[in-house]
Amino acid sequence: MCLGIPGKVVRWIDRDETFAQAEIEFDGVRRICHMACVIEANEGDYVIVHAGIGISRIDAAEAQRVFEELAALGDDEGWQGADW
Repeated sequence: MCLGIPGKVVRWIDRDETFAQAEIEFDGVRRICHMACVIEANEGDYVIVHAGIGISRIDAAEAQRVFEELAALGDDEGWQGADW
């Protein structure tokens, strides 16, 4: 099963339409993600990231709902422990 996780755009590294990259934060963990599919996202926006690629923007309320659902899974390690 594949899962896309919401992350917050912290800063843009490159906004080139083909090679766009941004630093995305997932519950305190930051990763560089490919952002060509969501070039319109701004710093502070939330995006769904799958396999290191931002695939769509979502609003903050929807991101919060997803975070709550993930927390409700009750995994001791939590979803933060995923190998990105």
